Amino acid sequence: MRVLAAGDHFVRNSLIAEALRRDLPDAALDLTELTLPWPLEPFGPVGEVEEASDAEDALIAALDGVEVCVTQMAPFTERVLDAAPALRMIAVCRSWPVNVNVAAAEARGIRVVCAPGRNAAATAEFTLGLMLSALRRIPEAHNSLTAKGHWDGSSYTYEQSGTELEDASVGVIGYGAVGSRVARVLGAFGSTVDIYDPYVRGDVHGMRAPSLEAMLRRCRVITLHARLTPETRGMIGAHELSLMPRGSVLVNTARGGLVDTEALCDALDSGRLAAAALDVYEEEPPRPGSRLFSTPNLVLTPHVGGASREVARKAAAFIATQIRAYALRAL
Repeated sequence: MRVLAAGDHFVRNSLIAEALRRDLPDAALDLTELTLPWPLEPFGPVGEVEEASDAEDALIAALDGVEVCVTQMAPFTERVLDAAPALRMIAVCRSWPVNVNVAAAEARGIRVVCAPGRNAAATAEFTLGLMLSALRRIPEAHNSLTAKGHWDGSSYTYEQSGTELEDASVGVIGYGAVGSRVARVLGAFGSTVDIYDPYVRGDVHGMRAPSLEAMLRRCRVITLHARLTPETRGMIGAHELSLMPRGSVLVNTARGGLVDTEALCDALDSGRLAAAALDVYEEEPPRPGSRLFSTPNLVLTPHVGGASREVARKAAAFIATQIRAYALRAL
């Protein structure tokens, strides 16, 4: 079986190769490699797919005679698929194969698999880190001590002090693999947790909010974990922000398109929000001179919530099991 490992600088080809050889020790693997430039070069739309490395030509050349491709960022557009007649399986090391034209692949009899939940723990932990950073003003304290080189006593004044998660009302929007973990950990902090997810049934770690508006009116911290769909795009805009109690905090580690950036900056400038923390943006990376860089009380990180070494290893291992199942069926 000829396999292409089209890894990058996060899910490295060495991790893919190690996982494949561990799960398919007796298979006759002809493994070749292509290293894509992400994350040293940002992903973006390529052809008709949403998030991929701009590497169609290199991928086409590497796919010659390949039956299975393992990747995270390779752009499987119709153009690429047309040039890979031997391809039978695309294994994507991501929660969702947004770098693949899935309909076009399936129309050609190509199986597409992915690794749902592979970064759930990492993103949940990072969410709590951003939440604490925004609530307790940790970046400001760090910058005042290191960049300014002096001990700023004003951080201990009542006006500048942050707030705790214990007894705080926290709203979790989206109760999937990440949101459910965040809710569970918030419970351990002693927060009062509200859950809003109209698609989830059964028990949850917290109380179900009767509506999004009810949650926004009640909770002083909101954390977003919904998928980006036509229905959820811009779900937090000027109206929704106006419903939140004055001095609230918003955290987004899901998708940038869930939040209206201009409305968020307005809410921070006006003091409606005390702080916000973002790991994702409507446009990635934000343009130089973006209002985000000059808005006060805003913690920004460059879409690294799911970046842990464990995530890369988990993704490679999960995909290897999928390829092993495919190989067994092919025997």
